[in-house]
Amino acid sequence: MSEVFEGYERQYCELSANLSRKCSSTSLVSDQELLEAGMADTHSDSHHMEDSARREKVRKYEEFVDKRLKPDLIHAISQRDKVFEQQKIFADLRRNIENLEKNSVTSLRTLVNLGSEVYLQAEVPDTQRIFVDVGFGFHVEFTWSEALNYIEKREEKIARQIDEYTRLIASIKAQIKLVCEGIRELLQLPAEKSLPERIF
Repeated sequence: MSEVFEGYERQYCELSANLSRKCSSTSLVSDQELLEAGMADTHSDSHHMEDSARREKVRKYEEFVDKRLKPDLIHAISQRDKVFEQQKIFADLRRNIENLEKNSVTSLRTLVNLGSEVYLQAEVPDTQRIFVDVGFGFHVEFTWSEALNYIEKREEKIARQIDEYTRLIASIKAQIKLVCEGIRELLQLPAEKSLPERIF
């Protein structure tokens, strides 16, 4: 994930440097043109060229936001949501095991969802050992304490993943805001009043 951060940082450094150069060169060019050119048509031609270059730069920034940043943001939010789902599954499993231990349940009867909301009554004669999905289609048989130990480690890893995705999402949002401010500056529009944060 750090490669993603570095890639964004590198691209934004280039973008902001280009933006600064463009803004300062635009103002320098227009100042020099005004001082050196005494004729209105020369000023008009250079102004037209500046507008054309400015529009092209704005188009590139908008394309970067729409084709790169927004899709990356949507993907990062979607990935974080999947990790949140895993977190909930492991939290539920931990609570169930703790309830079995607390109530000294050695056997139980339950309903098992076979899919499409079709349930089958099942009997579990020995609850002391359980099978836990460890990923890639593998299930491992654990005692309650082994399962709780495994779940604790997975929950720590999941919490780190959520933090990483949250930082990535914040970074992408900051970069979208930076590029939008650059576009606004190029278009010489007044700064936007701060609005409630939107999720793209």
